[in-house]
Formats: sequence, structure tokens, C-alpha cells
Amino acid sequence: MLQGKVALVTGASSGIGRAIALTFAREGAQVVVSDVDPDGGRQTVAAIAQQGGQASYCAADVSRPEDCRLLVAHAVQTFGRLDVACNNAGIGGDLAPTADYPDEAWQRVIAVNLSGVFYGLKHQIAQMRLNGGGAIVNIASILGQVGFANAPAYTAAKHGVVGLTKTAAMEYAAAGIRINAVGPAFIHTPMIERLENDEATNAQLVAMHPIGRLGTPQEVAELALWLASPRASFVTGSYYAVDGGYLAR
Repeated sequence: MLQGKVALVTGASSGIGRAIALTFAREGAQVVVSDVDPDGGRQTVAAIAQQGGQASYCAADVSRPEDCRLLVAHAVQTFGRLDVACNNAGIGGDLAPTADYPDEAWQRVIAVNLSGVFYGLKHQIAQMRLNGGGAIVNIASILGQVGFANAPAYTAAKHGVVGLTKTAAMEYAAAGIRINAVGPAFIHTPMIERLENDEATNAQLVAMHPIGRLGTPQEVAELALWLASPRASFVTGSYYAVDGGYLAR
């Protein structure tokens, strides 16, 4: 599905990002793996090599505009172009009611989860316009559609990602660049595993999903793959939940 394409994935050292990077590579893409965690990032590169793919690690903090520019430059310098990007990097942040939410925690979550997507789009789109097109997948969340008590920063950032996705998609559709968002529910990742500190909490999380379980990174990766591929050629500006029925409640 991505044979001959060059892709980059942020936040690819573990969890959803790693699954997406591996899946893109499985489908023929050369992949730039990016993360602030060099050990995890290089492990992802090694896993891609073990399955016969090509990948390169590039450190980047997406909250820094220059890092996002250099990440795109690395893709072009290493593999010659950029066809696909997945803006997945994100953090959970503190849990507290809005009136008690720490200012620094707010600023950090917005910087990574929202501004990081903006900076990524800015430089990815500029490069894709030189190619004559491309596909971008932004990883939002179910919390890009609904509220969630004690997570004001995360929820606001993910709502912002959905709005940014729709706006950029309208602006660059005529340039052949498709931009979509994916909204995972609670997925078995290191971020969620920190919440699963006891059976009661895990049971509460599972109960939020009518399908009766949490999702897997691979289930998110398969949706991201479809959106990034030519099979989704008439799809842009859309938000797709992968949520086990969470939003249907």
C-alpha cells in the first residue's frame, strides 16, 4: 500500500507510534522514526530492519519548531522525499480540575500535543507541495470529540488537533495533500499502563468501551495505514474514531 513512499512518524519509540512505523514499513515505506527517546526510537528502527524494511532514527522534540523543520529535512536527505507523515507524538499531562490545573502543565501539554502538530504540518506540507501531493495523519483522541473530567489540557489540545486537521485539509486539498485525524480511545500503551495501577481502575477503563476491552496499538496503526494509502484517495478533512464504541455511548 505504501511501496516506494517515504514516511515519517513522530512519537515512534513505543506504543501507537511504533506500531504505525512498523506497519508503514511492512507496507513498503521507508520510514523516518522520530522521538525524544533515542533508545526506544532505535529499537523501532531495529524492529523495522528485522522485518526487512528501511528506517532511520531522527531525534526531535515536536514542541520546538526548528526540530520539526530538521525532521523533514532529515527525511529528504536520507530518503530523497516525503510522501506520508503521521503526527503522533503526545503526552498525557497532569490530572486535575480546570481551576486547579498547573499553568506549567497546561503549557507543556499544549506545546507538545497541539503546537507540535501545527509545527509538523507546517513543514510537512511545504515539502509535500514540492512532491505534488502527500498524506498526513494526525493522531488525536476520542477526547477530540468529548470532554473528560480532570484532563482540561489534553482535551483542549486534542479538540484543537481535530480543528487544525479540518482547516489544513481544506487549504491544501487542491495541492493533492490529504490530511485526516484518528481518534483512539484507551489503547494498551505505556501512557495508559500508568493508569492501570489496579484491577478496579482497569475495570473502569474497560467499561467505557462497549466492545468490552481496550484497544491495541496495531488496531490504530491499521486505520492510520488506510488513511495514508491511496485506498483513501477521496478522504480528507475527516476524523475517524477507533474506539471500541466509546463515542457511541
